[in-house]
Amino acid sequence: MIVFTYNYWLVGLSVVISMMSAFTGLSLTRGLSMLPLGTRQLRIVMAAIALGGGIWSMHFVAMLAMRFGVPVYYEVIETVASALIAILLAGIALLILHFGRRTRRAIALAGTILGLGIVGMHYVGLSGIAGCLPVYSGFGVVASGALAVAMGVAAIQIAYGKRTERTILLATVVFGASVAVVHFSAMASTRFVAVEVISQTVPLLANAQVALVVLLSAFVISGAFLVSGASFFNREAGLALAAAPALAPAAAPLAASPPVARAAEGQRLPYEKDGKTYLVGFDKVAAIQSEGHYTTAHLAQAAVFCPWSITQAEAAVPPGFLRVHRQWLVNMALVQGFERTKDNGYCLLPPGGSLERVPVSRARLGAVRDALGL
Repeated sequence: MIVFTYNYWLVGLSVVISMMSAFTGLSLTRGLSMLPLGTRQLRIVMAAIALGGGIWSMHFVAMLAMRFGVPVYYEVIETVASALIAILLAGIALLILHFGRRTRRAIALAGTILGLGIVGMHYVGLSGIAGCLPVYSGFGVVASGALAVAMGVAAIQIAYGKRTERTILLATVVFGASVAVVHFSAMASTRFVAVEVISQTVPLLANAQVALVVLLSAFVISGAFLVSGASFFNREAGLALAAAPALAPAAAPLAASPPVARAAEGQRLPYEKDGKTYLVGFDKVAAIQSEGHYTTAHLAQAAVFCPWSITQAEAAVPPGFLRVHRQWLVNMALVQGFERTKDNGYCLLPPGGSLERVPVSRARLGAVRDALGL
């Protein structure tokens, strides 16, 4: 049985890489509903590569941190396959979240798939080690799998329960920590036996070669992290400025000066696209969704970015809009039906639009039913 030790500087680096990739992947997916289909698809691919590549990089930096006392190598096929598994399952999870109805069941399913990506990548990557033989504990495999799924679901629930900068940062910590926790808990239940590398019929990577590949991956993740961080925090600063018009310069765009009282006749909702501010009549707006310091306005065929907060929007909308949830305002004139569930309900909007139903909180069920004459 091989007794191994750790280089704790590399262990710390592996955790940092995990956190950076988690932040990059989660921040890239923020506000996707406001983007054209092609851009949304590209961002999903980028986020999947960031999350899956970060999982893979964390694993192999942590493997490089291990000191076995014997030469070890990694088979190329298993090493590459482990990266593809992580990226593919991360991509599937993101597709479920951004191209389907985001229900509690969908969020749980996406988190489960993401967690399975973490643990699947770990064991496939570990199976490619040569020079020593990993001996797994059945209990350890099950426990690490359960832990991966639980933390994956928790991270997705936090990140997608309410899409604010605070929840994204908190989900970054949870997801980044989950990758490290799953790796080291799985390793704690794994034993290694020394074996001789007899055959060279399959290509092998030495530690130095793996280190070069991981270094390149970490370099890309660091660059993406810096770009995402700059965009993330600059955007929040801009939104905070828009939410405080008294501090904005006189030449600020129209959308930076939202009304603070009930909208006058003819008032329209501002939204931004391609660096320009447009105006749309409230009769064309089906619903307005809170996204932290800003909102998403759901029109007939598209969801667009509005720089108003939900409070500002509620103060500006004309009669006929109703606050049905702490995150939602709905144009009741466009509601075509109502669905009651056990604990809450849904306002049903015209099919084929950017949004087909809006959740109604339990506390507001009575007001919604009264408004609809039910």
